[in-house]
Amino acid sequence: MKFTIAIEPGTENAAFGVVVPDLPGCFSAGDTSDQAFVNAHEAIDTFCRIVAEDGGDLPKTRQMCEWQKDSQFNGWKWAVIDVPVEKYFGQ
Repeated sequence: MKFTIAIEPGTENAAFGVVVPDLPGCFSAGDTSDQAFVNAHEAIDTFCRIVAEDGGDLPKTRQMCEWQKDSQFNGWKWAVIDVPVEKYFGQ
């Protein structure tokens, strides 16, 4: 399943931050952008596994263009990450 992620650019003193806006409370970080993507993949997988174990459903997703209008993400970069969470929820 594909998820929109918002990436807060890192600095010399701060890691790259990653938020998965469609999954409330799902976030990660990494010292490099590559590590931030790896950690985001892990965070999404873990989030979805826990939701499935608890018998829940994934929240309804929004298009990336809708999230890009949200002022809390001004200056952030955007990407889509594919995480095979169907193993938890089925097709």
